[in-house]
Amino acid sequence: MNTYLSAAIDAAQTAGSLIRENFMRPLQVNVAEAHDLKLELDVRAQELITESLLREFPNTSILGEEGSSETANAEGDWIVDPIDGTVNYFYSIPHFCVSIAFRRAQQIEVGVIYDPIKNELWRAIRGEPAYLNDELIHVSKRTSIGESIVSVGFSKTPAAIDLGLKTFNVLVNKARKCRMMGSAALDLAYVASGRFDAYIEQSVNLWDIAAGWLLVECAGGQVLAKPSPLDEKKIAVIAWNGKIDLNELQSSIPNT
Repeated sequence: MNTYLSAAIDAAQTAGSLIRENFMRPLQVNVAEAHDLKLELDVRAQELITESLLREFPNTSILGEEGSSETANAEGDWIVDPIDGTVNYFYSIPHFCVSIAFRRAQQIEVGVIYDPIKNELWRAIRGEPAYLNDELIHVSKRTSIGESIVSVGFSKTPAAIDLGLKTFNVLVNKARKCRMMGSAALDLAYVASGRFDAYIEQSVNLWDIAAGWLLVECAGGQVLAKPSPLDEKKIAVIAWNGKIDLNELQSSIPNT
């Protein structure tokens, strides 16, 4: 998997350079929704990633937030979010990233997350340790919610917002601190790094969490993912350090 990892790192850093160069500059909005934005730069960044990956691995497919590219009899697929945290990016909040994962036989084998502002690059190959830049990373050792920082993600539909607020309300009274950061991929990278102790979201896309999912597991944590109760096309996820009681995390989510 090392060649796949190297390709993912190169693609993430290439797209990251483009994203960093355009940060805090005028941006073209392709789609403006009530709780989300789609930028022309998202499309350009994914095109760069797609070109880079398919040039080296032409017999693979792309599954991305900005569209997919199917290859017949593909040996695997790349799961790509060119800018995870687009709204943060648009509002000049320096918290966003590039997320790239490689999946084969429905199993994520490689994960890369790159924060181009902090120049932090997380990487992992299934079955091997996870790294932040050149340093080994591990999940935190905290065992109780009361001493933990938990990130809660919100999707954009009214039902998801309602469930997210109820979950946040429960956890904010249990945890040391709760956070809503605006980038699922970085939430997972932070769990893998021990900065956060858990991340919960009840309706998220695969491209938001694929790379981070592997990072958490390779860093010694656990991920529970299942179909979202709100949208069958999306995923409900709990990622945590494996030391906090899962039942306590699950009991914080209404109707689970």
